[in-house]
Amino acid sequence: MNKHPVLLGITGASGSIYAKRFLSLAKKHGFAVELIITKIGEQVIKHERCESILKDCKKIHRIDDFFAPPATGGSKYLGMAVLPCSMGSLGRIAAGTSDNLLIRAADVCLKESRPLVLVPREMPFSEIHLENMLRLKRAGATIIPASPHFYEHPKTIEELADTVVEKVLKVFLNFT
Repeated sequence: MNKHPVLLGITGASGSIYAKRFLSLAKKHGFAVELIITKIGEQVIKHERCESILKDCKKIHRIDDFFAPPATGGSKYLGMAVLPCSMGSLGRIAAGTSDNLLIRAADVCLKESRPLVLVPREMPFSEIHLENMLRLKRAGATIIPASPHFYEHPKTIEELADTVVEKVLKVFLNFT
């Protein structure tokens, strides 16, 4: 088991399966995971029938709790993954608005030089989306679009989602 937990942010973009598979594979790799979900993210999880996500993590932080540990640089988190990441959340992270706990926790990861992995699920990308991604990359974030690959001939939707999730986990495995 890794000493410090990883934060998982879930936003309102479609693709709850990515978060579900992240929680499953992170556990297999010995990571404790704490969750921050936007209000729309909660609705999407229910719509996509992935409510089991909420049972598979150590702790769920309220989106409006700015006194929660993820809101401060003194917290002991390995880093944060936001998947799926809506373009609205990505834009707020790029702007540093810190208007909810998810955006603040991402900002803390950047300022503390901890891994921040953003997995945008929306497409196509507008010029604004690309500029925000470039801005975040320059600030130290890793951008991994939810673009699964087929090299290993996945047979299930879970195996297909895992091709993206494994790239996300690799960032944290390389950081420990």
